[in-house]
Amino acid sequence: KLNVGVDTVQHGVEGLTYLLTESSKLMISEIDFQDSINVLGFSDELNKLLLQLYLEHRREIRTILGELAPKLPSYHSLEWRLDVQLASRSLRQQIKPAVTIKLHLNQNEDQTAQVLQTDPSTLLHLIQQLEQALGEMKTNHCRRIVRNMK
Repeated sequence: KLNVGVDTVQHGVEGLTYLLTESSKLMISEIDFQDSINVLGFSDELNKLLLQLYLEHRREIRTILGELAPKLPSYHSLEWRLDVQLASRSLRQQIKPAVTIKLHLNQNEDQTAQVLQTDPSTLLHLIQQLEQALGEMKTNHCRRIVRNMK
Protein backbone atom coordinates (compact mmCIF):
# COMPACT_ATOMS: atom_id res chain seq x y z
CA LYS A 1 0.00 0.00 0.00
CA LEU A 2 2.89 2.37 0.72
CA ASN A 3 4.74 1.57 -2.53
CA VAL A 4 8.05 1.29 -0.66
CA GLY A 5 10.32 -1.62 0.12
CA VAL A 6 10.07 -3.78 3.21
CA ASP A 7 13.51 -2.60 4.35
CA THR A 8 12.40 1.04 4.23
CA VAL A 9 9.37 0.35 6.44
CA GLN A 10 11.43 -1.76 8.84
CA HIS A 11 14.12 0.93 9.18
CA GLY A 12 11.44 3.59 9.69
CA VAL A 13 9.78 1.62 12.51
CA GLU A 14 13.17 0.86 14.12
CA GLY A 15 14.15 4.54 13.92
CA LEU A 16 10.86 5.68 15.45
CA THR A 17 11.20 3.08 18.21
CA TYR A 18 14.75 4.19 18.95
CA LEU A 19 13.74 7.87 19.02
CA LEU A 20 10.88 7.28 21.44
CA THR A 21 12.74 4.88 23.76
CA GLU A 22 15.89 7.01 24.05
CA SER A 23 13.86 10.18 24.55
CA SER A 24 11.78 8.46 27.23
CA LYS A 25 14.86 7.05 28.97
CA LEU A 26 16.36 10.52 29.25
CA MET A 27 12.98 12.21 29.94
CA ILE A 28 13.93 15.06 27.62
CA SER A 29 11.78 18.17 27.55
CA GLU A 30 9.43 19.19 24.76
CA ILE A 31 11.92 21.73 23.43
CA ASP A 32 14.76 19.19 23.35
CA PHE A 33 12.54 16.65 21.61
CA GLN A 34 11.48 19.22 19.02
CA ASP A 35 15.12 20.15 18.42
CA SER A 36 15.94 16.46 17.95
CA ILE A 37 13.25 15.84 15.35
CA ASN A 38 13.66 19.17 13.51
CA VAL A 39 17.02 17.90 12.28
CA LEU A 40 15.27 14.98 10.57
CA GLY A 41 13.60 17.28 8.03
CA PHE A 42 9.97 16.22 8.53
CA SER A 43 7.06 18.56 7.94
CA ASP A 44 5.76 20.73 10.79
CA GLU A 45 2.58 18.66 10.97
CA LEU A 46 4.53 15.42 11.35
CA ASN A 47 6.83 17.02 13.95
CA LYS A 48 3.79 18.07 16.02
CA LEU A 49 2.34 14.58 15.69
CA LEU A 50 5.60 12.98 16.87
CA LEU A 51 5.79 15.41 19.80
CA GLN A 52 2.22 14.59 20.81
CA LEU A 53 2.95 10.86 20.51
CA TYR A 54 6.05 11.27 22.69
CA LEU A 55 4.27 13.32 25.37
CA GLU A 56 1.34 10.91 25.58
CA HIS A 57 3.39 7.72 25.83
CA ARG A 58 6.69 8.58 27.53
CA ARG A 59 5.57 7.44 31.00
CA GLU A 60 4.23 4.17 29.60
CA ILE A 61 7.46 3.58 27.65
CA ARG A 62 9.54 4.18 30.80
CA THR A 63 7.35 1.72 32.72
CA ILE A 64 7.81 -0.95 30.06
CA LEU A 65 11.57 -0.35 29.90
CA GLY A 66 11.75 -0.68 33.69
CA GLU A 67 9.95 -4.03 33.53
CA LEU A 68 12.29 -5.28 30.80
CA ALA A 69 15.41 -4.45 32.82
CA PRO A 70 17.13 -7.54 34.22
CA LYS A 71 16.40 -8.28 37.85
CA LEU A 72 19.81 -8.60 39.46
CA PRO A 73 20.37 -10.26 42.84
CA SER A 74 20.71 -7.96 45.84
CA TYR A 75 22.88 -8.26 48.93
CA HIS A 76 21.35 -9.77 52.07
CA SER A 77 24.21 -10.76 54.37
CA LEU A 78 27.80 -11.95 54.46
CA GLU A 79 29.64 -14.54 56.54
CA TRP A 80 33.39 -14.96 56.46
CA ARG A 81 36.06 -17.19 57.96
CA LEU A 82 39.86 -17.07 57.97
CA ASP A 83 41.57 -20.45 57.63
CA VAL A 84 45.33 -20.84 58.09
CA GLN A 85 47.24 -24.00 57.31
CA LEU A 86 50.30 -23.95 59.56
CA ALA A 87 51.98 -27.19 58.53
CA SER A 88 51.61 -30.30 56.43
CA ARG A 89 53.35 -33.70 56.36
CA SER A 90 55.95 -32.49 53.91
CA LEU A 91 56.35 -28.87 55.09
CA ARG A 92 56.45 -28.35 58.82
CA GLN A 93 56.80 -24.54 58.78
CA GLN A 94 54.19 -23.43 56.26
CA ILE A 95 51.70 -20.60 56.55
CA LYS A 96 48.96 -20.75 53.95
CA PRO A 97 46.03 -18.37 54.73
CA ALA A 98 42.66 -18.54 52.98
CA VAL A 99 39.56 -16.40 53.38
CA THR A 100 36.22 -18.14 52.86
CA ILE A 101 33.21 -15.92 52.21
CA LYS A 102 29.57 -16.98 52.15
CA LEU A 103 27.50 -14.34 50.38
CA HIS A 104 23.72 -14.47 50.88
CA LEU A 105 21.73 -12.89 48.03
CA ASN A 106 18.05 -12.10 47.42
CA GLN A 107 16.70 -12.64 43.93
CA ASN A 108 12.97 -12.55 43.17
CA GLU A 109 12.14 -13.15 46.86
CA ASP A 110 14.36 -16.26 46.90
CA GLN A 111 17.53 -16.45 48.97
CA THR A 112 20.65 -18.02 47.53
CA ALA A 113 24.15 -18.39 48.93
CA GLN A 114 27.46 -18.25 47.07
CA VAL A 115 30.63 -19.57 48.69
CA LEU A 116 33.88 -17.95 47.59
CA GLN A 117 37.44 -18.65 48.69
CA THR A 118 40.52 -16.51 48.09
CA ASP A 119 43.87 -15.63 49.55
CA PRO A 120 44.28 -12.37 51.55
CA SER A 121 46.36 -10.58 48.89
CA THR A 122 43.70 -11.11 46.23
CA LEU A 123 41.04 -9.97 48.69
CA LEU A 124 43.02 -6.78 49.42
CA HIS A 125 43.32 -6.10 45.68
CA LEU A 126 39.56 -6.61 45.27
CA ILE A 127 38.89 -4.19 48.13
CA GLN A 128 41.14 -1.57 46.53
CA GLN A 129 39.37 -1.93 43.19
CA LEU A 130 35.94 -1.58 44.81
CA GLU A 131 37.05 1.50 46.77
CA GLN A 132 38.40 3.01 43.54
CA ALA A 133 35.06 2.34 41.83
CA LEU A 134 33.21 4.02 44.72
CA GLY A 135 35.56 6.99 44.39
CA GLU A 136 34.73 7.21 40.68
CA MET A 137 31.03 7.45 41.55
CA LYS A 138 31.76 10.73 43.33
CA THR A 139 33.14 12.46 40.22
CA ASN A 140 31.02 15.05 38.43
CA HIS A 141 31.09 13.10 35.17
CA CYS A 142 29.70 9.96 36.78
CA ARG A 143 27.06 11.91 38.71
CA ARG A 144 25.81 13.42 35.43
CA ILE A 145 25.56 9.98 33.83
CA VAL A 146 23.65 8.54 36.81
CA ARG A 147 21.32 11.55 36.89
CA ASN A 148 20.54 11.08 33.16
CA MET A 149 19.90 7.35 33.65
CA LYS A 150 17.08 8.07 36.12
